[in-house]
Amino acid sequence: MLGRFERGASGEAVVEYGDGTMRVVKPGSFVRCAVTGEAIPLDSLRYWSAARQEAYASPDAVMVRLKQTGRP
Repeated sequence: MLGRFERGASGEAVVEYGDGTMRVVKPGSFVRCAVTGEAIPLDSLRYWSAARQEAYASPDAVMVRLKQTGRP
């Protein structure tokens, strides 16, 4: 959920990903998928890796990254 400062922001956000949570460090309206490069609106962001600090556009993108790295 976005706070009142993030809602009106435009451009790419900087986010710290935690286990089940995320913290917006620099306000923006989207982040980029680490696999596809696709812009993901912050309101739609559901998949990320806290260990890698990466966002993913879909479960398929997560699986691609796991296959690339060979580990979770």
